Amino acid sequence: MNITRNGTQPSVTGPADWFTGKTRIDPLFQPQEPARAAAAVVTFEPAARTAWHTHPLGQTLIVTSGVGRVQTWGGAIEEIRPGDVVWFPPGEKHWHGAAPNNAMIHIAIQEALDGKVVEWLEHVTDEQYQG
Repeated sequence: MNITRNGTQPSVTGPADWFTGKTRIDPLFQPQEPARAAAAVVTFEPAARTAWHTHPLGQTLIVTSGVGRVQTWGGAIEEIRPGDVVWFPPGEKHWHGAAPNNAMIHIAIQEALDGKVVEWLEHVTDEQYQG
């Protein structure tokens, strides 16, 4: 058994290469062999969002607070709220973040394939974000 105590892992600011706007990442856990899953709590200030990206084995989001937005490449922007669970299949190009006037917090869970959990792509433009 391994217990990771609350407050023992530092919060980090979401890197500008991966995010637009103010974000914070609080790691929850990293994969422990033979498991491949990792998770983090991600906090988005209003209008903050990820860049477009994919996950080799998919990603699950669990919204815990606020109002957010998600979109897959070529799809419509969808609003997400606390209690919503979003699944992005492996390789699906997508982004997620806060609504324009509301912060949003979600738990992000993804699995590593050959040590890689995400492929970051181009930033979501303001026009794409506004829909």
